[in-house]
Amino acid sequence: MNPFASLRDMRKALDRKEVSSVELTRMYLDRLKTIGTAHNAVAELTESLALKQAAEADRTTARSPLHGIPFGVKDLLATKGIPTRWGSPGHADQVFDYDSTVVRRLEDAGAVLLAKLEMIELAGGGNYNVANASRMGPCLSAWDKRLWAGGSSSGSGATTALGCVGFSIGSETSGSITCPSAFNGATGFRPTYGRVSRFGAMALCWTLDKLGPICRSAEDCGTVLETIAGPDPLDPSTLGERLSLRSRGPKPRIGLLKENFKDAKATAMEAAYHATLDALRKLGYETSEVAYPPLPYGTAINIIVDAEGASAHENFIRSDRFAKLQDVNQIAGFAAAMQTRAVDYLWAMRLRTEALKANAVWDKCDCILTPTFYHRAIPIDQPFDKTWVGMGGDDGPSNLLGWPALAFPVGFEDGAPISCQVIAPALREDVCYRVARDFQRATDWHTCRPPNAS
Repeated sequence: MNPFASLRDMRKALDRKEVSSVELTRMYLDRLKTIGTAHNAVAELTESLALKQAAEADRTTARSPLHGIPFGVKDLLATKGIPTRWGSPGHADQVFDYDSTVVRRLEDAGAVLLAKLEMIELAGGGNYNVANASRMGPCLSAWDKRLWAGGSSSGSGATTALGCVGFSIGSETSGSITCPSAFNGATGFRPTYGRVSRFGAMALCWTLDKLGPICRSAEDCGTVLETIAGPDPLDPSTLGERLSLRSRGPKPRIGLLKENFKDAKATAMEAAYHATLDALRKLGYETSEVAYPPLPYGTAINIIVDAEGASAHENFIRSDRFAKLQDVNQIAGFAAAMQTRAVDYLWAMRLRTEALKANAVWDKCDCILTPTFYHRAIPIDQPFDKTWVGMGGDDGPSNLLGWPALAFPVGFEDGAPISCQVIAPALREDVCYRVARDFQRATDWHTCRPPNAS
């Protein structure tokens, strides 16, 4: 079986008995042990559990599109009896006696848990400055081991792009699904805040954290998101409204922000962006220029993450284990975050209310297309304050207001993938899905495979 097969093709092969779940599972386990570990992307293999679940899937009638399909999850999701280390050397012996809701929903659907996937320690809440800020060392890009796989869902992005899992789950507070998707040439879906239960997931920022799929196509992302989304009594922040990815009405109008390609020296991204727009216009999509209200969205996010992250990890920060973190910047950042003033946090929350004015942009468009970043992945051997120059990225209100986004590959820069994302209003995942799916049906960037994957 092709390790890069779509979930639809794997489902067909399983239904036709052309391959068994056990065979799929063994194939992906072998790839995780070799390719995945060579990229520092694997936190913990769950081999015995996976083979048991696969054998059970082969014995039973398929109960969902994901029945018998192997997957991996970012190592901040609790898995009963299996280490959940949060990417942190200070949590090396942490084991929970329950499963997170996302893991349980996937296993209830018959999917097969292959591995916990490596991540930036504590999801990078201390403002890390090096790719090495992880228990296993820097997670390496699927396309070039000299480049970073992105954070904080590093292992999820790399293993998916490398064909080491059928799909994976990541989390995002402010870029942690879209970033590794972009840097590895994967497709990642950040849902509306509250769309997916966070019960059993490490908390970094209660009012910003989101869980979502990283896959090899928008269609695959939709299949996974439909499985894991929905209300959960164990997470009161979940939405009561059911997810629907069915197309509604005419083609969405695409809004375009003012992009600063020239100052960022983003020649490759500029060409890929305009080629993406050309492809969408040929499919009948209309575009118009839009702008967000000029507010300090990023500053508000930083303060909220500092305050809520310090509160979530207060006991650890005050413990002797805190000094075990890999990145000294994380240690300093979390320590400083403990001093966040209540007045600053309340200012940031008031700014969040002010930022609701940004919803006026949806009077002019139904979604926004923008580069995920202006450039390819950055090198692993230099600090970010040296390399994150001209990268751009979404510094608008989307994470602050809990809007959904879907990132997908659109080209290459110096042999590594570059990516755009579609951002839509809250609750309109269907718009993100429709635009990205249509683009991928008309192009083949998402089918390109890294040379490191063989």
